[in-house]
Amino acid sequence: MWFLAILPVLVTSIVLPFMPDTIPMHHDLAGNIDRWGSKTESFIFPIAILFITLFWHLLMRIFEKKATKGNTDKEQMEGKSNAKFLGIVGIAQAVMLGCMHYFILYSSCKEAEMGSDAAVDITKVSCVLCGLLFIVLGNFMTKTKKNGVAGVRTSWSMYNDVTWRKSNRIGAYCFMIAGVLTVITTAFFDGVVSTVFMLIYILLAAAVAVVYSKKVYEQEKKKK
Repeated sequence: MWFLAILPVLVTSIVLPFMPDTIPMHHDLAGNIDRWGSKTESFIFPIAILFITLFWHLLMRIFEKKATKGNTDKEQMEGKSNAKFLGIVGIAQAVMLGCMHYFILYSSCKEAEMGSDAAVDITKVSCVLCGLLFIVLGNFMTKTKKNGVAGVRTSWSMYNDVTWRKSNRIGAYCFMIAGVLTVITTAFFDGVVSTVFMLIYILLAAAVAVVYSKKVYEQEKKKK
């Protein structure tokens, strides 16, 4: 995780001497350059990636401590499982944000040299990467154990282990479907439209997961 997080800083350090002193730093929705800046600003995003990775690292440490200090085998297993899932989240986001940064570097260099706007549709690239991220995380979501950080977390899903498992299984399917639909949509529309569709897919996926968590909660209540 840390290697993938540090890699954008190393790549930027290597590429920076070969970049123009002034590069495009921001585009409007139409893809037109609306702000130029110093090439050293290219380090801002890689540094942000490091801070995000630190956040996931600290959360992992919390669950690793719970795994070590757990009073029962169940608590230890839950701590290990959740720490592992957060590690996967950290790796996935480091890969996604790193790839996004590499596209931004390439686009900035090409635009500065050619004087053209939007050499790469970064918004479209971001949608594809987010879609892939949803698929990967959805695939591992079922591995989480009941916690207040990762997974489908509602008062209903956290009622007991059964409601948690069933809620996160449906949530995993929903988010993987949302990821697939995001990638497919991005192939046919521009970045802005694809982003709107992506947000709709995620909201629908979250809504289905929440409604289902309430349903399984009510089923468990009836059993008791």
